[in-house]
Amino acid sequence: MAAPSASARPVLRLLALHGYRQNERSFREKTGALRKILKGRAEIVHITAPLIIPEPGGDVIKDGNSDSSEEEPRGWWFSNPEDNSFNAMDNTEGCSGLDDSFQTVAKAFTELGPFNGILGFSQGAALVAMLCSLMQRGDVRFKFDFAVLVAGFKSRASEHEEYYQQPITVPSLHVYGETDRVIPDHMSQELVLHFEKPVTLTHAGGHFVPASAQQKKVYLEFLNMFNKCV
Repeated sequence: MAAPSASARPVLRLLALHGYRQNERSFREKTGALRKILKGRAEIVHITAPLIIPEPGGDVIKDGNSDSSEEEPRGWWFSNPEDNSFNAMDNTEGCSGLDDSFQTVAKAFTELGPFNGILGFSQGAALVAMLCSLMQRGDVRFKFDFAVLVAGFKSRASEHEEYYQQPITVPSLHVYGETDRVIPDHMSQELVLHFEKPVTLTHAGGHFVPASAQQKKVYLEFLNMFNKCV
């Protein structure tokens, strides 16, 4: 009997969480190359974060692409609740908006799911790590088999330390750029250390979702481990 063709493989469904100052539409555009190389293997469903970022955004370096042409730039939490802003470098005690984002993601699981995996970029990837921790601790709102974290980082907010207390056992693929100036690679490496048996994919570029032919092989090898979960 002939082996099944690639087109006959089950299609995995991934929920995508964008970076800071992005939204569903802008992140969909930025993942165009990734969606192309995963065609027939994975469907990516994008959602928008609940927090509207006030303008002007100020002169703080933000996490994510701060293209001012984007409509309604959004975020998943604010590290500075006083002016509703976020900086991945902030060492802070209090944050705001994270519970709203958990509720937004939970609603997506209920209304748009089920999902086999969850994909996050930058602040969205940091949120994915927290979702992995919540699911591992028994939060029934979130159910997925694996996580893909692109340019992820560990939140420096002290109130978020609870999400990193135990090793995260959710299978994970961590993707980051060696010349990323928004989220330096050492910040992504710090997050990787909180996962058990992580798969890593590094690239020579900066702050974006890579999707070259060489990277395609790593993505597919990782995703192929979960076809049985469909």
